[in-house]
Amino acid sequence: MLSGKSALVTGSLGGIGFATARALAEQGCAITLNGMGDGALIAERVAEIAALGVKARYHGADLRDPAQIGDLVESTRQAHGGPDIVVNNAVVRHFGAVENFAPEHWNEALAVNLSAPFHIIRLAMPGMKAANWGRIVNMASIYGHFATVNRIDYVTTKTALIGLTRAVALEVARTGITCNAICPGTVLTPAIDWRLRQEMQRDGTTFEEAEEAFLGIRQPSRRFVKDGNVAGLIAFLCGPYAEDINGAAMPIDGAWTAGR
Repeated sequence: MLSGKSALVTGSLGGIGFATARALAEQGCAITLNGMGDGALIAERVAEIAALGVKARYHGADLRDPAQIGDLVESTRQAHGGPDIVVNNAVVRHFGAVENFAPEHWNEALAVNLSAPFHIIRLAMPGMKAANWGRIVNMASIYGHFATVNRIDYVTTKTALIGLTRAVALEVARTGITCNAICPGTVLTPAIDWRLRQEMQRDGTTFEEAEEAFLGIRQPSRRFVKDGNVAGLIAFLCGPYAEDINGAAMPIDGAWTAGR
């Protein structure tokens, strides 16, 4: 369904980002990957996407640097055209009470989580408007809908990303471009896996018991959101049946926000 289209997916060497790149490639979309990883991982990921029969490439832009973001978008245009699809998935996060929060961590989160999506959208928009077609998906979070403690950078940037999504959606409402945000609940990332294993050692529990305790105060489904399901939702939003979905902030969270 997306044959001939070009997608740029940030933070796409693993997790939701790579699952999204795969889902779009399976629809025939050329893929530009971006993220942090060693040469072996990058080569492996590019090869996996290319094996699906589409063009695949990697660009190592540091998303804290607007100049490198500019090169990321321009090189994607030169290599694959577009980008017709932008998925702003890259994220940094830090933990701590606001009075102890390092200013450099705050500035980094603003740059990667919020300013980078703005710059990528800004630079991709002229091509999308010229083609009268484009799909922008911003990776927000359930913490864009409500807050939690000791995560001031994450809550602030994910909330602002939903605002950015809505503003862009209104600007392109009379075109063939859409801009939406996805708000996942808890996905079993390497960071959460490490956290659960720390709790296992501390409390003498099994992984399943640690998982139940972790999810019990979060997702009513009592299971982690699958990254493949998030990727599938993004792929749907990029397809023809989602042309009237614009400016949405869509939860995929096992009914977590339903109970708030």
